[in-house]
Amino acid sequence: MVNKGKILVVDDNPGIRAALKILLPKYFAAVELLASPKEIHASLREFAPDVILLDMNFEADTNTGNEGLFWLSEIKQRRPQTEVVLFTAYADIALAVEGMKRGAFDFIVKPWENEKLIATLQAAIDKAEANNGKGGKVGGKGQKKIGEAGPSMLWGTGAAMTAVRRTVEKIAPTDASVLITGENGTGKDVLAAEIHRLSDRGLKSMVCVDAGAITETLFESELFGHVKGAFTDAHTDHTGKMEQANGSTLFLDEIGNIPLHLQAKLLRVLQNRSVTKVGDTRSIPIDIRLICATNKNLEEMVKQGTFREDLYYRINTIHLELPPLRERPDEIVPLANLFISRYAEKYHRPVTGLTDAARQVLLANHWSGNIRELQNGIEKAVILADGDKLDAEDFHLPLPVSGGVKPAAEAETLEEVEERTIRAAMDRFGGNLTHVAKSLNISRPTLYAKLKKYNI
Repeated sequence: MVNKGKILVVDDNPGIRAALKILLPKYFAAVELLASPKEIHASLREFAPDVILLDMNFEADTNTGNEGLFWLSEIKQRRPQTEVVLFTAYADIALAVEGMKRGAFDFIVKPWENEKLIATLQAAIDKAEANNGKGGKVGGKGQKKIGEAGPSMLWGTGAAMTAVRRTVEKIAPTDASVLITGENGTGKDVLAAEIHRLSDRGLKSMVCVDAGAITETLFESELFGHVKGAFTDAHTDHTGKMEQANGSTLFLDEIGNIPLHLQAKLLRVLQNRSVTKVGDTRSIPIDIRLICATNKNLEEMVKQGTFREDLYYRINTIHLELPPLRERPDEIVPLANLFISRYAEKYHRPVTGLTDAARQVLLANHWSGNIRELQNGIEKAVILADGDKLDAEDFHLPLPVSGGVKPAAEAETLEEVEERTIRAAMDRFGGNLTHVAKSLNISRPTLYAKLKKYNI
């Protein structure tokens, strides 16, 4: 995503300001840092931050958090659309609750985890945009029409992606569980965000969990939460991702990596629509819309006994398969231009577009790493480029073979090449669709769509 939002950091610790001065500009459009809260009023007028990361204790006063609460009230009174994230070295849950009551968006404890801090600030940015009317109309369920909130997904015009888009527009306003499959780097997380954006829950931030990155010992705590004293390092209460997503969307990425014995616990929560924190006996009702993603073949895992069949059907009300980028050639150049704009701004480079030769090279590449590979290639090229347009040599990709190329008047279109390739594969495998799909490295649903498209 393009860096967005203005962050104001108010903290008297120079080491913390120095660390955040390096970290935050990577993720946000503008960052300003203050050593004293006395400068907040001026910054509210001149910098107009979307989010303020506010320390609760300053050297001039006692470390009770009262000064932070005072400045929180000042900020909300003078600029109510600005969201405030409280920043403290003291894990005081009562103080956090009081801050939330006075209008704070969230509460971060020092020393912080970079990922959690960035995620919290980005969620606060989304809320601030909604406050300012940039994210659609504020209102209850059913009041928001499709397309009102936030930036939309870049959709291709090919048959496969057109079919995906039509399905998304039908299912987005519902609460149906969605399973997104596809190769690594095809944009499954972006599609999940698009479904959430178009839903009635779109004014709240989607909560994302990389299920494959959570260790087994922390799985329950991370998803369901824990209470203070539940285990050795449980110094405070912790709200799990599922409770955080209450009223919104929970995106479980890499769900195929969850061990079998933990799948049963996830299934129980999804069936009961309630969570019980580790170390607690109370059941907390949750209202979530579930979107899952994986690059694995869950049907095959069910057959092998490594994925629960009942969980598979629970998460698979709607199945969307994202084709690889090599099957979406119409998206390659628009995506490249989008990434050029993003990284030219980020790295302050004068790059504005692609030469014709560069476009030919990008279209001819296989892109086994899909959109992620394209994005990384564009970023590197923008950084190292000498001119204002990226040329073929900037990508270090194989050049298209020039020998035997038809004259322009006789040149085949991409669709003609695709149709010829599919017909050849159908002849080679005697119409066996499983073998044809495998040889073309596409899914059977994608093959069906293309057979229909070309009347094969």
